[in-house]
Amino acid sequence: MDKRSMVLLKALLVSTSRMNVFKHTKDKKKKNKIVAAYVGLFFLYAMVMAYSVLMCIGYGAMGMIDSAPAMCALVISSLAFVFTVFKTNGYLFNFKEYDMLMSLPFESSTIAGCKFLYMYINSLPWYMSVSVAMLIGYGIFAHPSVLIYLYWIVLSLFIPLIPMLAASFIGFIIARISSGFKKNNLIHTIITFAFIIFSFSLRYIIEGLFRDGRAEQTLENMSGAVEKASGVYLPMGWFSDAVTKGSIVCGLLLIVVSSALFIILFHIVGRSYRNINSALKSHAARGTYKMTTQKKRSLVTAIAYKEFRRMIGSTTYITNAAVGDVLAVILGVATLIIGFDKLIAVVTQNAPVDSAILQPAIPLIVYFMVGMMATTACSPSLEGKNYWIVQSLPIEKKTLYQGKMLFNMCLSVPVMAFTTLCLCISARVPLINTVLYLILGTALCAFSTAWGCVCGIKHMRLDWENEVEVIKQGPGVAWYMLPNMFVVMILVVLVVFLGLRIDHKILALVFMAIAAVLALLSYRRVLALAKK
Repeated sequence: MDKRSMVLLKALLVSTSRMNVFKHTKDKKKKNKIVAAYVGLFFLYAMVMAYSVLMCIGYGAMGMIDSAPAMCALVISSLAFVFTVFKTNGYLFNFKEYDMLMSLPFESSTIAGCKFLYMYINSLPWYMSVSVAMLIGYGIFAHPSVLIYLYWIVLSLFIPLIPMLAASFIGFIIARISSGFKKNNLIHTIITFAFIIFSFSLRYIIEGLFRDGRAEQTLENMSGAVEKASGVYLPMGWFSDAVTKGSIVCGLLLIVVSSALFIILFHIVGRSYRNINSALKSHAARGTYKMTTQKKRSLVTAIAYKEFRRMIGSTTYITNAAVGDVLAVILGVATLIIGFDKLIAVVTQNAPVDSAILQPAIPLIVYFMVGMMATTACSPSLEGKNYWIVQSLPIEKKTLYQGKMLFNMCLSVPVMAFTTLCLCISARVPLINTVLYLILGTALCAFSTAWGCVCGIKHMRLDWENEVEVIKQGPGVAWYMLPNMFVVMILVVLVVFLGLRIDHKILALVFMAIAAVLALLSYRRVLALAKK
């Protein structure tokens, strides 16, 4: 990168840096929120690092510590690919500050490259937390030289680049295809959802391809599976050989290939970068418009409808907020077609598990997907710089938040009910239990909605330049999503364990009462925050 590109990248980073706001603002509330956000991120990084260290300890205990570098590369590459898939639209394409950036004296390829590096730097702490933690675990068992420690850290900076470039190229193809349609946002959303669903199902597709023959014997051994993956995904093998064998050639290959692919990709993207973004940001007017009577709605319903329009108008918003709902619907349909027993057998790799003992966990399994992301966790921040307009309207904050919560309930409850019914029908759950599971699911959706709103208000961020910063990276979303997902996974195990000793109806009633109380407390907290 030349000096001018570095200036642009620095400007992008400084303009969105919380630390920069902390240094210059005199508002104590803003400073406290920034400190709280950093504390929250610290705990999240600590959780990721603890998991990574434990993974390495497991490898060391089984005498397979030489496979740890390859696993580190695999984990970082997977995270980089998934993160970039969700961020490409909003960072590289169809971003808010497009007009301002494109008016600057920079080539399109330079702007696209700087936006990619901006996305890379923002995600780098996640990748390095995995790398450093697994390096600690590797060092405990392998006792490498000091040079290997430095080698590991340097090469870890290049591991995410290739999967990020691959995901960005896929995002470029999706944007290029959808820009040729009049309703480009709809087409872009559909193609993105199709790719996300394909990515989630890729594991089972690969397992189906390698179900017979020698591959099955290879995949049964963890170390052999990692080595096989290293042979297929070359950067993973390069990193492993560079660390375990001290191969300078492999290290140089990782660095040179990553840099070359970066240059080639953004040379290609730069040629049609302006055309794609212009097409995605333009919306053709309908020629069949007719004057009709305006519908009268209550304030709460009108705000909910406004939030619905806000969602369908943003590919980033709908693909992140509704991905759990889409997966839940797919799960429900798949369960009806395949059968609950066979689906459990696929997930558990044909382990001898009685599907009946999993029936009490059905509401929590559904909630794990439906409650994956509450729109209320980011919708207060999405008001952005227009928040002052909302405050000037004769609408109480309480009413505003009630409308946002109503929208999330309208989005999540029907999906929850459909998926729960599909699973209950396929698993032959008794009618009374099915009704209780539906009520429990509704209570969980209410808790998800209210608690998400608490997180969204407490960690509201209005000074964003790109909606990805609050939809994917917002502190409100992080405080809601990660703890919620971990707690639900623990509860699924707990419910299955208790279901062996307690009647399923009583268990559902107990969890229903707990979810209802938590939902009520969260809702009261929202009302209290609305008065401030």
